[in-house]
Amino acid sequence: MTDPTTPMAGFAPTGALRASINLGNPILAGRDPASGEVRGVSVDLARAFAQRLGVAVELVVFDNAGKSVQAVADGKADIGFFAIDPLRGEAIAFTAPYVLIEGCYLVRDDSPIRVNDEVDRAGHTVVVGKGSAYDLFLSRELKAASIARAPTSPAVVDTFIELRADVAAGVKQQLQADARRRGGLRLLDGRFMVIRQAMGIAKGRGPAVAATLAAFVEEMKASGFVAAALARHGVEGASVAPAGLAEEWVESRS
Repeated sequence: MTDPTTPMAGFAPTGALRASINLGNPILAGRDPASGEVRGVSVDLARAFAQRLGVAVELVVFDNAGKSVQAVADGKADIGFFAIDPLRGEAIAFTAPYVLIEGCYLVRDDSPIRVNDEVDRAGHTVVVGKGSAYDLFLSRELKAASIARAPTSPAVVDTFIELRADVAAGVKQQLQADARRRGGLRLLDGRFMVIRQAMGIAKGRGPAVAATLAAFVEEMKASGFVAAALARHGVEGASVAPAGLAEEWVESRS
């Protein structure tokens, strides 16, 4: 039986650390095309934290961020890797971000839309991944344009093409890859948001547990672990977040 006074009780009540992994963000996790094994920066962090606790890690894999967040909120996973968002912050205690990722817009080559400020216009439809950080952000920010939701972030561009929508929104690297794959598409210059990717745990686990996780993230940034993981997995276009306390980054607390 787990000793309730040990850190393992807060993080791994089942005896293993169940880490919620979202495959919808290729910057952070994906499957090896040869072996099918799940790998990525978030996987490396989950394994390192489990090793710190002295327990086995169990990867609980999802195809989109919404499901990944819900698993942690419902206690079906112990930790997760999420973009910081105030709506998610109602149930999730976030660390400070460990990685910053650009969110960008994509349009057809012949689109009259030339800059980001022209996206939010009446009659425009913007496609996002359902439940993604882009979905949550643009649902708050767009005032005139409408939103259509693809089932997952990797399906955004295909859905954009099928719906003959005006704009696709998502991770810059995913959009770039899809533009090369489909052809006839271009990214708008600049970014419409910066995704602050953090680790998170259900608020019900308590502030001491959340503080331990936050301290781990700071150590992984400072030690070079996160930078090395980005390089090892060939991630471009993402940067290690600066040092900072979780309270400085959770929008719902500001």
